[in-house]
Amino acid sequence: MKIALIGATGLVGEVMLRVLEERNFPVTDLFPVASERSIGKLIYFDNNTYKVCSIDDALAAKPAIAIFSAGSKISLEWAEKFADTGCYVVDNSSAWRGHTDVPLVVPEINADTIAPGGKIISNPNCSTIQLVLVLASLDKQFNIRRVIVSTYQSVTGTGITAVRQLDNERAGIDGQMAYKYPIDLNCLPQGGDFLDNGYTTEEMKLVNETRKILSKPAMKITATAVRIPVKGGHSEAVNIEFEKKFSLEEIRSLLKKQEGIILKDDPGNQVYPMPRFCKNKDEVFVGRIRRDMSVENGLNLWIVADNLRKGAATNAIQICQYLLENDYL
Repeated sequence: MKIALIGATGLVGEVMLRVLEERNFPVTDLFPVASERSIGKLIYFDNNTYKVCSIDDALAAKPAIAIFSAGSKISLEWAEKFADTGCYVVDNSSAWRGHTDVPLVVPEINADTIAPGGKIISNPNCSTIQLVLVLASLDKQFNIRRVIVSTYQSVTGTGITAVRQLDNERAGIDGQMAYKYPIDLNCLPQGGDFLDNGYTTEEMKLVNETRKILSKPAMKITATAVRIPVKGGHSEAVNIEFEKKFSLEEIRSLLKKQEGIILKDDPGNQVYPMPRFCKNKDEVFVGRIRRDMSVENGLNLWIVADNLRKGAATNAIQICQYLLENDYL
């Protein structure tokens, strides 16, 4: 079981290695790939030491799975080359998410969209994963009319430079800036780049990816993405309007049954999800469940998940496990 990990030294890549170990994925040969300046660097995985190699070397090894977490440019250039060798590509960038012939997969919801002939599989955006895991069963039962989501996203979603910026600011140290403005004691209402429609790329990912995963291309959904000075995970305030009537007991029951979700919803005792306590967890946490009193069949939720785990690494490794367990490899 040869596995190539492109982007092995990045924040997500490091977590992917940890999740592969935790889940005892049967890796026999690991080909960690990073930038040229990292070639030769030692990577420790499953009580073994591996040297970071070039992407050409990883391609020549013809791995069974290549996990990409090095950005869209690298994925667009190399994913098809790996797929042409018969390798399954699990891509964590946005490069392939919009392609109609590439499945966009959250295994608990739509693993059945993976077909043996399709070698490239796309991992959704971190904010999308935690959102759709909550929406899927609710939509089946009550038919969602509209979704409004506001995200409060960890700096870890931007990468190591953003984490260092936050740490430097808190320590009073001048250093490289991932953002134009300070992040500590601040909120930045910009995720990604601004588009012609006034939304950001992060906001439109939430819209377009949710529609694709739920197979509802006309779903009414709007988003505002905000970067905040935390490291533990992404939070989302979600307002849902349903076509059908519901009870809060039905909502809680459906969410309790959904694999991958943990309810933390006891406001009387101040129990609700927070990124500080979701860090290093694979589950999506849901709380603050209450009716929207301003509209018929409206619901408010608060959703939190570790964006490096379920929002990226864990979801990707779950896809790899699905391929293994269903004899794709």
